[in-house]
Amino acid sequence: MSRRSMVASFEREEDLIKATRAARHHGLFIRDAFTPYAVHGLDEVMGLKRSRLPRACFLCGLAGVIAALWFQFWVSAWDWPLDVGGRPWNSLPAFIPVTFEMMVLLGGLGLVFAWLIVCRLFPGKSVSEPIPQVTDNRFALVVEETDQPLDPKALEQLFRDCKAVTVEVREEIGAN
Repeated sequence: MSRRSMVASFEREEDLIKATRAARHHGLFIRDAFTPYAVHGLDEVMGLKRSRLPRACFLCGLAGVIAALWFQFWVSAWDWPLDVGGRPWNSLPAFIPVTFEMMVLLGGLGLVFAWLIVCRLFPGKSVSEPIPQVTDNRFALVVEETDQPLDPKALEQLFRDCKAVTVEVREEIGAN
């Protein structure tokens, strides 16, 4: 399976935003935009939805809290109860530090794995050829072919009208 895409690079963020708006207006599928720094409002112009990664982090952190509290209670009050100085077996204030650490650990690890899944970064994934000077001092917009084929000449003219420095067509064979 081959996939065609068009990569346009720009010198200014205003030109990138203008080209992104034009591409969305023409109904093109925007694969990604590469920038040397965070560009305010680019996610809205690209039509990206709010990320669900905070929910994944919250759920993994909650799982860490539940696992830590359950394990500590099971060990100290159920499986091996010891009477130390007349203290209760299920002393919740003593469980707080370990519970907090488990929440942070599982929340962080869960967030990393969720991010890798969302970004489709996995071992063995093929990497496309890098775009010159992007993320150093240039901005790039990648438009991908969907059901309707890309018209390279029309797209090149569209991006040149938005002050693109370079426009190139890429074809990836066996891309995921």
